[in-house]
Amino acid sequence: MQLMMLFAPQPRPIFHKPPFFFQFSFNLNENYSNPIYLQTIRSKFARKTDSESISCSVTTSSEHINSEGKEFSVDVYNEMLCEMCEEGEVDDAMALLSQMEALGVRPYSISYSCLITRLADAGRTLEADAILQEMLISGCKPKIRLLNAMLTSCLKKGLLELSEKVLIAIDDLGLHRNRKTFEILIDYHVSSGRLNDTWLVIAEMKRKGYYPNSYVYSKIIEIYRDNGMWKKAMAVMGEVREMGLAMDRRIYSSIIDTFARYGELGEALELFEKMQKDGIKPDINTWNSLIRWHCKYGDSGGALGLFGRMQEEGIYPDPKIFVTIISTLGEQGKWDVIRKNFENMKVRGQQKSGAIYAVLVDIYGQYGKFQNAEDCVMALKSEGVELSRSVFCVLADAYAQQGLCEQVVKVLQLMEAEGMEMNLIMLNVLINAFAIAGRDIEALSVYHHILESGISPDVVTYSTLMKAFLWAKKFDQVPKIYSEMEASGCSPDRKAREMLKSALIALEQRH
Repeated sequence: MQLMMLFAPQPRPIFHKPPFFFQFSFNLNENYSNPIYLQTIRSKFARKTDSESISCSVTTSSEHINSEGKEFSVDVYNEMLCEMCEEGEVDDAMALLSQMEALGVRPYSISYSCLITRLADAGRTLEADAILQEMLISGCKPKIRLLNAMLTSCLKKGLLELSEKVLIAIDDLGLHRNRKTFEILIDYHVSSGRLNDTWLVIAEMKRKGYYPNSYVYSKIIEIYRDNGMWKKAMAVMGEVREMGLAMDRRIYSSIIDTFARYGELGEALELFEKMQKDGIKPDINTWNSLIRWHCKYGDSGGALGLFGRMQEEGIYPDPKIFVTIISTLGEQGKWDVIRKNFENMKVRGQQKSGAIYAVLVDIYGQYGKFQNAEDCVMALKSEGVELSRSVFCVLADAYAQQGLCEQVVKVLQLMEAEGMEMNLIMLNVLINAFAIAGRDIEALSVYHHILESGISPDVVTYSTLMKAFLWAKKFDQVPKIYSEMEASGCSPDRKAREMLKSALIALEQRH
C-alpha cells in the first residue's frame, strides 16, 4: 500500500512478497526432533532471488539434503515453520508455508497458530486473517488463545467489523470467551473513549462469572478520568479496598495519572512515593505520566528531575517522552538544558536512546540537519537503533508538532517500506500534522480515508479533527464532528467538550 494513494479508496492489501524461494524434498526421517539437525537443515537451504528461483519438486536435489544424506519430513517442515516464527522471521515463514502448500504438505495446527500469532503481533492483520481461514478450511480448530491474539490485532487497527467476526467465530467454534477476551475488549473501548461499550462488556463479563480484578478496576479509573469524572475515578479506590483487592501497579498508576492529569501534582507524587514504599516498582508508563503532566503544567524542572531519577533506577527511557521534554524546553528557549540532558544520557551509556533524542532535538529546529525524514531514519540506522513502530510514531509526531506534513507522510512511507502496516495511531498523527499546519481539508481527507479503510475512528481522531476545524475558524464544522463522535459510540473527553464550547461561543458571536 502506497502512502501517496492515501486519499483514494484502497484495495485489500495482499501478502508481503517473499524475498526468496526454497527448493524442498519430501520424505520421512527419524531425526526431525533433533534441534541440531534442524539447524543443519536450515543452514542448507539456499536462498534464491526472484530471478534465480526454481520450481518446487518432490525430487530431492543434493544441495538440499543434510550432511547425512537424509531427506526432509512433514514434521521437519512444521518444526522449521514454528522455529522461524519464534525467531521473528515472519517473511521466511510465509515463504516456507507457500512451498509446503505447493508440495501438498499440510501444516499442523500448531504451525498455523504460531504463524497467525506472529502476523497478528506484527500488525499484519489481514494476512493473519487469511491464514486463519486456511486453518479452518483444513479442519484444524484454533484455541481461544489464538483467537484472542487475532482479536487484539484487529482492535489495535480499529477493524471493528473483523473483530466482530472473530467474536462470532469464538462462539461458532464452541469456544468460550475467557477473562482475557473480555480484558481485550475493555482495553479497546477504554482507549477509544467508549464509556457505554465499556460498561456493557463489564456487565457481560460478570454474567459469565468473571468479576473485576485489578486490571479491570484500573481501566474503570481510566475511563472515568478521560471523561472528566475524576471524583468517580477516585471513588473506585475505595471500592477496591472494600473488595479486599491489593493496590497493585496498575491501580496505583491509574490513580497517579488521574491526580497528575488534573494538576494535583503534589498528590500524584505523594502516591508515587507510597507506591514504592509498598514495594511496588513503577513501570515506564508511570514515569512517563508524571513527566508528561509536569511538562504540561510548566514544571520542567520537576520533569527533568523525574527523567534523571528514572534512568538512575535503571528504567530505559521511552522515546515517546523525549518529544514532550524537548518541546517543553524548546518553547522555554532552554536549549542549553536540552544539550546537557543529552550529555547526561551519553554518560549513562544510553547511546541508542541518545541518538533518537539528538535527532528529535534537530527536528525541533536547533541544528537543521534532519529536516528530511529519510536522512533522519538513515542516521538512526547508522547508530544501530532498531526501527520499531514506536520509533516511527515518535518521529512522525515530532514532525507533526512542527506542522511538517510532507515529512510526516515520508515517515509513514518509510515505515511501510520496513514492512509495518499503517494503523490508527499513525493516521491520527497525520491528521494532527495537517491541523497544526492549518490544512483542514487534508485533515478531513485522512478522516475519510480511515472510514473507507474500514477502520473505526477513536476519540483522538475526532478531537484532533475538531481542532483542525477550530484552528481554521470553520466553527460550524466542529459540532458536526462532535455529533459524529457521539453517534459512533465514542464518549467525548474533556478536551472535545471544551472545543465544542469554544466553537459554539464563536458561532453565537457571529450572529
